Order: sequence, then structure tokens, then C-alpha cells
Amino acid sequence: MNKDSLMKKIISAPYYLWAAMFIIVPLILVVYYAFTDVNGNFTLDYIKTLGSYRYIFLRSIWYGFLATVISLVIAYPLAYIMAKSSASVQRMMVMIVMLPMWMNFLIRTYSWMTILEDTGIINSMLSALGLPQVHIINTAGAVILGMVYNYLPYMILPLYTVMSKMNNSLIEAAEDLGASKMTVLSKVILPLSLPGVASGFTMVFVPSVSTFYISKKLGGGTFAMIGDVIEMQFQTSYNYNLGATLSLVLMILIILSMAIMNRFTDDDDGGVLI
Repeated sequence: MNKDSLMKKIISAPYYLWAAMFIIVPLILVVYYAFTDVNGNFTLDYIKTLGSYRYIFLRSIWYGFLATVISLVIAYPLAYIMAKSSASVQRMMVMIVMLPMWMNFLIRTYSWMTILEDTGIINSMLSALGLPQVHIINTAGAVILGMVYNYLPYMILPLYTVMSKMNNSLIEAAEDLGASKMTVLSKVILPLSLPGVASGFTMVFVPSVSTFYISKKLGGGTFAMIGDVIEMQFQTSYNYNLGATLSLVLMILIILSMAIMNRFTDDDDGGVLI
């Protein structure tokens, strides 16, 4: 063994130790609890109970998908504007996008409760204008709004990264050949930005599907997500076996979605690889 290979192994040893302690070992524990009972005996009883949670899984996937699509619609033009701005404007806009992420996740969610409540800021403004109040809090729309707000930066930043590396000469060539703006968007910009779309889609969809605090506070517990059920099993019911089973299924769904999105990315454009 030469010195270079020995040095590489020494340098990478902390990473392998970290991966073993905080990735591999927790996954092994999840699988173990999912297929055992409280006495440690092998069982499939918890797997058989998953059918009763199918509507919660479907709701989580549907809400996560809606939040991701809405985030994409908002983030795509914003990321393009950022990428085409001057360097100083780009730095300022990136900071504005990242600024809410510096605040605690719980505080951001509580802030939206203050805004959306029946006596909150929105309804207070409507009352001041003489308009009828609207009930927003404790609805599905409030849950999706909370997910979009909290995870929107994860859609903007990958799109901005890819678009900032886009070759402008290709766009100019298409315009010189008589392509309309819509044609340039659909035939040039969109295909070149697909890795960023796939990466952002994954980075928003994964936490949206597994979220639990947003749905509890903005949905009032009425629109429970699978993350809420898993948290309840570990924090309230102390049913670690069922919680691990639900976590295992959720993990498989997330891995499948990442694998699908990974087909639209490559190593050079910031895609999410697994």
C-alpha cells in the first residue's frame, strides 16, 4: 500500500464512521423494529396494518406534489430573473431567498398562524377595507401554503444554479434564427434547465411528503400527514414498531421518487444523485 492510498483512507475514515453511525445504524434499527414485535420476535403484523393508513399516505403524496408544483411555478421565473441579473443583484437576491432560512422553522410556522388566523393580519386588513373575512387557517390550503413557503428556497436555488451556468449563446442563436420567445423557452431554456427542475422537485417533494409540524399547526390536526402519524407513534403512543414500519414505507417511497427524478439529472448540472 503506497502512501497516497493510505492517506486517502485516513482522510475518508471520519466520513465512513459518520455514515455508519448516523445513516447505516439508524436504517438497520428501523428495519429491525418494523419486522419485530415488542418482545423482539419476528412478525408481519405491523406490515399488515399499513392498509389502514393508505389514505394518509395518499394525502401526504398529493399535498407534497401540489406544494412542489406550486413551488416550481413560482421559482422558475424568479430563478431565471436572478440568473440574468447583474452579479451584485444576484448576490442580493440569493441573500433575500436564503434570509428566511436563517430563522427557526417553528417560528416561521407560528408566524403564518398569526397571518392566517380568523383574527389574523389578512382578515384584519379585509375588515378594515370593509370586505368579508375568509377562513384560511386549519384548511388544506393553509397546509400547502406553509409547505410552499418553507421549502420554496430549495426549489429556487437549484434552478438558479443551473440557469446561471446556461450558455447564453444558444439562446442568442435561437433568437437570431427567428425563434419566438415561447419557442426559445420550450426548446432551449427548459431542456437546459431540466436538471435544476429535477433537483428542486426532489428537494421540495421529499420534505413536503414527510412533514409533520406544518400540518399540525396550520391544518389544526384535521389534515394529518404521514409524518404526524409517525411522530405520534414515537412521541405519544410509544409504539416504536408501528412507527418504524410507517417510516420504512415512507423511506421506500422517497427513494423511488428520488430515483425517478434522478433520471433527469447528470453529474455536471447539480442533480440529486443516489
